[in-house]
Amino acid sequence: MPDEDGHPAAAEMDLRTVLHALADPLRFGVIARFLREPAGAERTCAYFQLPVSKSTTSHHFKVMREAGLIRMVDHGNSRTAVLRREELDKRFPGLLDLVAAD
Repeated sequence: MPDEDGHPAAAEMDLRTVLHALADPLRFGVIARFLREPAGAERTCAYFQLPVSKSTTSHHFKVMREAGLIRMVDHGNSRTAVLRREELDKRFPGLLDLVAAD
């Protein structure tokens, strides 16, 4: 069961849901860019400068959050995203390596 912010536990991450989230080129690009950042890097949604509206950007981040790819961190008046790299590597070994290699 996801936590109060909608983040699934690592054991609840479903491969089909993760692959669905990665199937979109914009979301794939966000995760690929996270993989080029230092581990644990927190980034705002605006950092990625997606070529879509703010509401569509929010939707993309919601899909990634609900799939378990990212964790949203609340900072009061703003939120940042962080890649759940360690959890994903344990749950789906090699998956992020494939994303990084593309």
